[in-house]
Formats: sequence, C-alpha cells, structure tokens
Amino acid sequence: MSDTILVLNAGSSSIKFQLFVLDRDKSLKRLLKGQIEGIGVKPHLVAKGPAGEVLTDETWAGDAVASVPAALERVVAFLGTQLGGKLPVAVGHRVVHGGVHFSQPTLITDDVLAQLEPLIPLAPLHQPNNLAPIRTIHERLPDMLQVACFDTAFHRGHPELADRFAIPEPLYREGVRRYGFHGLSYEYIAGRLAAVAPDIAKGKVIVAHLGSGASMCALSAGRSVESTMGFTALDGLPMGTRPGQLDAGVVLYLMQEKRMSAQQIERFLYHDCGLKGLSGISNDVRVLLASEDPRAKLALDFFVYRIAMLAGSLAAAMGGFEGFVFTAGVGENAPRIREAVMHRLSWLGMSCDPEANEKGSPRISTAGSSVACFVIPTDEELMIAEHTRDCLRSRSH
Repeated sequence: MSDTILVLNAGSSSIKFQLFVLDRDKSLKRLLKGQIEGIGVKPHLVAKGPAGEVLTDETWAGDAVASVPAALERVVAFLGTQLGGKLPVAVGHRVVHGGVHFSQPTLITDDVLAQLEPLIPLAPLHQPNNLAPIRTIHERLPDMLQVACFDTAFHRGHPELADRFAIPEPLYREGVRRYGFHGLSYEYIAGRLAAVAPDIAKGKVIVAHLGSGASMCALSAGRSVESTMGFTALDGLPMGTRPGQLDAGVVLYLMQEKRMSAQQIERFLYHDCGLKGLSGISNDVRVLLASEDPRAKLALDFFVYRIAMLAGSLAAAMGGFEGFVFTAGVGENAPRIREAVMHRLSWLGMSCDPEANEKGSPRISTAGSSVACFVIPTDEELMIAEHTRDCLRSRSH
C-alpha cells in the first residue's frame, strides 16, 4: 500500500474521517470516507469506498463508545483492517480557531497545543473536540506528524478595518477582533470557482456557506476580504442553534434581568437559538421545509432575509459583486432556499433559472443575469489533505 494521509474532523458527538492515498507524483486520491456519530448515546460507525460501496456499518451501546478518544480507537481499529496495520504518514485535523498566532497550517507540537487550549472559550462547540484526537494521537504516537488546519487562517489577510471592533486598542492587541470562520470551505471554493468560472473568480464574489453552521464570505480575486462571522462562531447569519448577529445588550439583559450565569448564557446561545429557537420545532432545514407550521415558515423566512441583508453588506465592502456561490449542506441541497435568496437579491441583477436550480446545476442563474450564481459542493477534507501533504513536503526538504 502507498503512503496515506488521514484527515480527522472531530465534533462533540462525532468524528468524520477520510483517508487519502499519496501517489508517487504526490497527487491525492480519496481511498475512503466515513464517520462515527452518536458518541455516548448510540455510536454508529459507517465508512464507504471511493465508489460509494459500504466498507463497514457498526453500532454499539452508548457506554461502549462514551467519548471522542474512545471513538477514535474504533476508527483506528477499522482503518488498521483497511491498511493492513500500516500507519498513515500524517494526520491532518480541522481546528476551528487559530487565534492571532496561526495564519497557516501548522505542525503540532506541545507548544502549539498549549497555544490552542486558551482559544476553547471562543469556540466551545468545536475547539475542545478538535483538540481531543490531536492530544490522544500525540500521547500515543509522539512521532506521528500531525497538522492543524485552521478555519480562521483563510481570513487573516483582511484589511484592519474589517477586523476591528469599535473597542479600546488594548483589547484589539490581545486578540479581541473579527476572525471569520469556515475558511477551509472558502479556500476550496475559491480554487474550484477558478476552474468552473475563471473570469468570475478573478472578480468580486460572495460565497454562502449554508449548513448547520452558516456564514458568508466576500472574495476579491480569490482572497477573503470580509466575512459575516467575527470573534466567535456565534456572529453573522442565524444558524441551526446559534442566533447569529445579536445586540450585545441582549446578553446584558439575560445576565441582569434573567439572572443567567455565563455558563447558562453560553449554553443558551450555542444550543437553544437560531432556527431551533425561532421555530420551536427543529434546527434541521429539511424538517422545517417539510413542516406546515407557521413557526417553521417564520424561521426559514428569517434565515433567507438575513442572508440577503448580509449579502448587501458584503457587496458594500467590495463595491459590488459579479458572482454568488451556494455551498455546504443547505446551500448544496435546498433549492427552495436558494431560489428565495435569489428572489430577495433580484434587485442586484440576480435571476434564477428554475430548472437548473432544481437540478442543482453548477450554474443556476439565467444567461441574462448580471450576477452569475453557482452551486459548488465544498470539500474541506480535501483541503486539509492538501495542506497536510504540503507540510510533509516542507518537512522532507
């Protein structure tokens, strides 16, 4: 078996993984992809080969796989059967927050881990779970090359005006600033758009990463110049369970009038708001689209309304735009949401081709649209694999 690179994307109750073969010419070929979900509740491991064939499908009792490290052991055991016991040459990880210090993919060391730990409060849904498998591998296989790939890194070239809050300078210097997230997705889309529509990619484009977590990014010639997310992954668009843009006075109200603690407010903002809070039904767009409950309609209408509003602000930051891209779970698979967004933005010259939109064609705008609209599936895992391969090359040199 040729050398392989393992990519891990660990969440609070799941680990997504992909394995890539590193060919002699250093190109990457996806060997398998899978995930173990329901950790601690009803753990379920499924993995598929490159043609979609099922390689494994196992379920255990909750206490049998009660933590992310325990889930990682199950993943490693499965991968061992696929690789004949041969270890990958490197492991690449998605790490949501890189803070001030990390602006590019970085080899994991004790010092790097120590610098990433304090960022946990800025991404409590993601950061601790991103770091858990890194620590486990680092402890058990200290010589294994591991690479942290940051969701914030792609946005680090923003102009200072875009990164600032209107707060005193000392806070900015210590890192209280707008970072932006979903950078691995936007980096991939920037590369794909250059292949799909090179002329558009050279200009000004808004990319909407719409999933359970949602944000938008303004790209100018393929570089991020502004994002809807800021200091944490709570800002910007409403999400599955997060509120998006929120008056800071609401937090003061929850503290002073509702007597909520910091921990209670954190739980509330990360788990009880967004589409779930608005609808009172679900955080899943598929469930809301299928519901006839007026609260479901309200949640989706609000989601579309905020996408259109913030698209206008990103357009203002760039001085206009020529292209718009939908990506991620909702962006790639919900034609009704795409059509509603395009209708809201029709005053900017965006016109939907209903047939192309329903099919999820690469281009879903009409030929006469002054703004070209696309649906481009994202691939954060491939982006991580490419960064990990490049770190391998640098290390060998």
